[in-house]
Amino acid sequence: MAAYLQWRRFVFFDRETVKEPCGLDGAGGKPFALPPGIAVCDSGRGSLVFGDILSGAGRCQIWFLPRSLQLSSFQAYKLRVTHLYQLKQHSILVSVGEDEEGINPLVKVWNLEKRDGGNPLCTRIFPAIPGNKPTVVSCLTVHENLNFMAIGFADGSVLLTKGDITRDRHSKTQILHEGSYPVTGLAFRQSAKTTHLFVVTTENIQSYMLSVKDYPHLELDTHGCGLRCSSLSDPSQDLQFIVAGNECVYLYQPDERGPCFAFEGQKLIVHWYRGYLIIVSKDRKTSPKSEFAGNEAQNSDKQVLNIYDLCNKFIAYSSIFDDIVDVLAEWGSLYVLTRDGKIHVLQEKDTQTKLEACKSAFLLMLFRKNLFEMAINLAKSHHLDSDGLSEIFRQYGDHLYNKGNHDGAIQQYIRTIGKLEPSYVIRKFLDAQRIHNLTAYLQMLHLQSLANADHTTLLLNCYTKLKDSSKLEEFIKTSESEVHFDVETAIKVLRQAGYYSHAVYLAEKHEHHEWYLKIQLEDIKNYQEALHYIGKLPFEQAESNMKRYGKILMHHVPNETTELLKILCTDYRPSGGNEGPGMLEGKKANSEEFIPVFANNSRELKAFLEHMTEVEADSPQGVYDTLLELRLQNWAHEQDEQIKEKLRNEALTLLKSGRFKTVFDKALVLCQMHNFKDGVLYLYEQGKLFQQIMHYHMQNEQYKKVIEVCELYGDQEACLWEQALGYFARKEENCKEYIAAVLKHIENKNLMPPLLVVQTLAHNSTATLSVIKDYLVNKLQKQSRQIEQDEQRIQKYQEETTRIRLEIEELKASPKIFQKTKCSICTSALELPSVHFLCGHSFHQHCFESYSESDSECPTCMPENRKVMDMIRAQEQKRDLHDQFQHQLKCSNDGFSVVADYFGRGVFNKLTLITDLPSGKTATTIEAGLQRELLIHTKRST
Repeated sequence: MAAYLQWRRFVFFDRETVKEPCGLDGAGGKPFALPPGIAVCDSGRGSLVFGDILSGAGRCQIWFLPRSLQLSSFQAYKLRVTHLYQLKQHSILVSVGEDEEGINPLVKVWNLEKRDGGNPLCTRIFPAIPGNKPTVVSCLTVHENLNFMAIGFADGSVLLTKGDITRDRHSKTQILHEGSYPVTGLAFRQSAKTTHLFVVTTENIQSYMLSVKDYPHLELDTHGCGLRCSSLSDPSQDLQFIVAGNECVYLYQPDERGPCFAFEGQKLIVHWYRGYLIIVSKDRKTSPKSEFAGNEAQNSDKQVLNIYDLCNKFIAYSSIFDDIVDVLAEWGSLYVLTRDGKIHVLQEKDTQTKLEACKSAFLLMLFRKNLFEMAINLAKSHHLDSDGLSEIFRQYGDHLYNKGNHDGAIQQYIRTIGKLEPSYVIRKFLDAQRIHNLTAYLQMLHLQSLANADHTTLLLNCYTKLKDSSKLEEFIKTSESEVHFDVETAIKVLRQAGYYSHAVYLAEKHEHHEWYLKIQLEDIKNYQEALHYIGKLPFEQAESNMKRYGKILMHHVPNETTELLKILCTDYRPSGGNEGPGMLEGKKANSEEFIPVFANNSRELKAFLEHMTEVEADSPQGVYDTLLELRLQNWAHEQDEQIKEKLRNEALTLLKSGRFKTVFDKALVLCQMHNFKDGVLYLYEQGKLFQQIMHYHMQNEQYKKVIEVCELYGDQEACLWEQALGYFARKEENCKEYIAAVLKHIENKNLMPPLLVVQTLAHNSTATLSVIKDYLVNKLQKQSRQIEQDEQRIQKYQEETTRIRLEIEELKASPKIFQKTKCSICTSALELPSVHFLCGHSFHQHCFESYSESDSECPTCMPENRKVMDMIRAQEQKRDLHDQFQHQLKCSNDGFSVVADYFGRGVFNKLTLITDLPSGKTATTIEAGLQRELLIHTKRST
């Protein structure tokens, strides 16, 4: 009684009386009335089901009331219906009733989906008699799988039907239980593959295991209950069997008794609905006034309907009714049937409305803690959405915070994570004295992956201010799949706070290579470890970090850095077994890009460059350029002669490697800058800069070298001798020996006119006539001989020309006598018909036709004539070749002969165009005649 009175009361249900639907004329609004004589009822499959006793029409009906309130019925028995059971998962209705007077109960199974003459199909009928002695049926239950049906009787026996309850053939009926006390309640409990049957009488409670042979049973208690005072809960209460006695309500498992609740009063009806326990009991005679029952005094014949929430321990609804027949659940509501034929509907309020009711209670009770917990339990049991729960937690947290219970408040605020803005909570706990609470909240925020960079910064600052290294390590040393914070932000905060080892650990674990190296090099100064770390990185990252930190590493660990660069630029594979699928083949970086790393480290730079040129012959040109410059610098600054000679050979060897053809000018400038004579001369020679070679020797007054250069390259560039002569001519020293050598070569090669030689040497005060005497005498003699040869040749050409002209005149004016007796082709005696040519050749006509290619040309003279004609055409084509003429004139040793040659080709002749032909002759005939005359002339001259 005390426990019952301590439970809070709420009004979570709205009560209304079901009214008739409005008709077409708009009439309606009257309370809906059930047919008289209703004895039993049930619900399911979208209808309320009623059974009555013998009606005035002389028949017993089963009624169906759908949500539209359109009653329908069919005759099930002749006298009365005593029990109904509507299955919830099947359209099967099981009824018990009587067709005749006496104790003759019949069980009928109806298929509501099938029809027989407009009525539901009755699939099975059998008498409900345990043994041979008729007795009254007291209760009925059916398993939802249609394989079990149990019937309880007033004599204490229970009849069990196993198999398909809808058919006689596939089921077996037997007596399961016998006793001396009336059976008042039955209920099947299905858990996995185990089926139990609870049997309650007026004096005891038993449990039968139906999934085991012989059906073993267990007595659970030695007291029972009245009819309709037992029910089975839903899974929220673990499918417990509820038995309501006059003093208490007991809950049972199949093998033991569970909790009990002290609900006093005579129980009439017990049901379970959506987590609520519904109890109809007689009203106490001395019932006090309540806010739910009105202000009038309560009569003793009234009945009280209470709806209990056993989980949260409160009364969800309580009301008084007149003579309740039963309470049914359908369409998401409760329907209370009273003896006067009325139906009252109890509609559960929505969850938000319930919470408002709780909230008003909280305000009245000054937000007591237990009421907050009750609201939370209520919201959870009614599946309130997360937003509503979060609001309750927030109010609870505010309440505790205002009371000074910061530890309890932070626990409530933690439960709002994901809904409540974190800044709302953070502002409350920023005080240094509450930093522990703030840390707990921020930890949970990170665990739920809802923290941003600012939250991470704040949490790490909390750890550092608390100097809680263990918590800090626990926070950062989580597995990668459990990281709930921004790693980069954490690294920054740890570095700023001086926790370098933690920051390095975090950077290495999460592969923030840039931060790892930055901390190692700038804060910890552990250069060796940083270099080792770079060697473990993938190629692209190792390359970029060496470009970024290479100078620092080279300054502190030059040898190790140089070795890593050698590997990186030749055949790089990450150390430590970190090769990925794409690292089966080594990669190499561009070595030229790492040359700036070696600033102020020339010794390491030289070793690196020499290694690259040895291992990678196709290294970038910049590598060779830098190595050349480095070797020239070392050569220029070396004082030891032996070492200097070695360095000279190394530099010269590098120049001769053939790698400087494309950068000739750059290599030449380097050699000139460092006054590397051997390299300059070599490059001049490779670049065919023979004049520069000679000028170099001239500047150094190396006379013999000047002569050697002229001898070596004079054939390729004849002007070298002229420049040498001019050089020696300008010298005031006695250079007769060298001038004589130059003049001898000029004479042999006929490189300069004598007059120019004399003019050149006239500038030398030491050069006397004796120096050029021999040269001039030889030159004059050669020219005299050449003049004689030319005059003889002219005389010859004049005589030949005169002779040819006479022959042409003779051919034009005198007749030609053909005296040939043999064919010029077959050498046989000449016979008519024959063909004769002015050239003197004669042919048989058939021989001429067989061998000749043209009717107007002599087959014998034709090859030679064609050569002459080709020469003539070639000369005509070359008449306008001005550039070629100028080139030959400039390069020839004898320009006069070149001019004479072109003059002979007719280059300088005027072109005469023949526009009018002589009458009676075609162009072809004239050309043919001219060619024939020219050929005859040519033949005769030979």
